[in-house]
Amino acid sequence: MIDLAVQSPVQSPPPLESTPPTRSRRSARRSWLTPRNTPYVLLAPVILLFAAFKGYPILSAAYLSLTTNDGGTQRLVGIANYERIFNDPLFYRALLNTLVILVIQVPIMLALAMLLAVAFHSTLLKFRTVFRLGYFLPVVMGLVAYGVIFSVMLATDNGIVNVTLQSIGLPKVPWLQDPVWAKVSLMIAMTWHYTGINTVIYLAQRQTIPQDLYEAAAMDGAGHVRQFFNVTLPGLRPAILLTVVTSTIGTLQLFDEPYILTNGGPDNATLTIGMYLYENAFTYFDFGYASAIGFVLVGMVVILSVAQFRLFKEEK
Repeated sequence: MIDLAVQSPVQSPPPLESTPPTRSRRSARRSWLTPRNTPYVLLAPVILLFAAFKGYPILSAAYLSLTTNDGGTQRLVGIANYERIFNDPLFYRALLNTLVILVIQVPIMLALAMLLAVAFHSTLLKFRTVFRLGYFLPVVMGLVAYGVIFSVMLATDNGIVNVTLQSIGLPKVPWLQDPVWAKVSLMIAMTWHYTGINTVIYLAQRQTIPQDLYEAAAMDGAGHVRQFFNVTLPGLRPAILLTVVTSTIGTLQLFDEPYILTNGGPDNATLTIGMYLYENAFTYFDFGYASAIGFVLVGMVVILSVAQFRLFKEEK
């Protein structure tokens, strides 16, 4: 008997089409980036750069401060460099010069900046924008450039300052050749250069003080002087703290101005800690002792900064 049933050919299953990855697959691939580790991933480049260009040099300098150069090789000597610092009269001379500049120049500069900020905020002053720009311009001038300018202006024989003094019948002043006048010259140059930036900081803080406080003080019978001491000064306290701390740190690290104007002279009268560190490192190539001076300077900066923060906190 003939089987008339037609057998259908065996059909292979259709090929699977490639489908794009679903949202679940994409999220699974990115599962390593979670809200918990995202801040660390974003901070990782900065941390690596800090470790390479800040952390390693600091640790290297710390080790270097415990060594000395012995015949071209660094030999470990422990804390001998630090003991040498506290028995070094030239270090104390540099420290005294730095503290004198800090105690005299910084208060004068900040007081002048505060008065200028109050004047620039007053509506009685015309062309305030022009005056603000004029007092801020010295800040953008390079340290070397303005140091050279002042060294030329304060030259004893043909400097414009002494020429002007002689033209009105006054004697010449040995600005850069006398120990006392050299410090004065240094303070004048620093005040001219840094007053503008502190003025801008005080002016920005002054503009945040509510005018209602001044109106209330005026209704209570307070004049302009009492308003300044009772309203303006308390309102400027955050800016005062900022400028005091930054000016203190900058003065303790002072190097450019005395190096260009007086080169630390005459008779080490303007030698600062920064200059003394530089001389030991790059004149005498005593990098171990220079590193120790640097860490002592860091300790002084930390102590003074903490003391200033605590002082302002107690007065609050």
